[in-house]
Amino acid sequence: MKDYFAGIGGGQTGEKFSAFYALLSEYNQKFNLTRITGREECDVKHFYDSLLGEPYFPQGAACLEVGSGGGFPSVPLMIWRPDLSFTLVESVGKKCSFLEKAVSELGLNARVVNGRAEELARDANYREKFGVCCARAVARLNTLSEYCVPFVKTGGVFVAYKGDAAEEIEEAANAFRVLGVRLQSAETFELPGGAGSRTIVVAEKVRPTPAAYPRGRGKERSKPL
Repeated sequence: MKDYFAGIGGGQTGEKFSAFYALLSEYNQKFNLTRITGREECDVKHFYDSLLGEPYFPQGAACLEVGSGGGFPSVPLMIWRPDLSFTLVESVGKKCSFLEKAVSELGLNARVVNGRAEELARDANYREKFGVCCARAVARLNTLSEYCVPFVKTGGVFVAYKGDAAEEIEEAANAFRVLGVRLQSAETFELPGGAGSRTIVVAEKVRPTPAAYPRGRGKERSKPL
């Protein structure tokens, strides 16, 4: 495992993490972006946690994040990996305002889209255009895959940040088959200081997603594949 804490805490990269933390603290008072407010806890549970998936993002990848919220994992990934570009999809306007501020002030290669994943995934400008689609703490894996996989081009990957994922991976087997991905890896990491575990689930897109998906109208959650 790379020494992510060295980059979070020092040098030019560390300065950007500090600037991001300052923005997060300022906007959190208005928009309720996170319950984690202390710098040390944020370093572990947001910044370090976000970077655990970094090895699964190919060099120079065009990425899309579903449900960006406070910008995790996308913003830490872009700070650490300036070669990555991101489209940040967020349905809540106030959170989009925060994300736009962060992208501007930190000089990140990203654009913010105020919209819903299940609608944007049917737009030819977004569908199957990305090398990576990722999400953290949005929905169970069977539902999340229907939101995310349609954005991934064949040969790309869907990266999901989960806690204890064994049950969800088994539950999502049918969704993966229907949507055109196969499980590539599911690696579990222990966060420092007994802060819990994180599983990074990676699924490779092996064929185009059928046009019927995502289904929309809440069916991704109410009737998961």
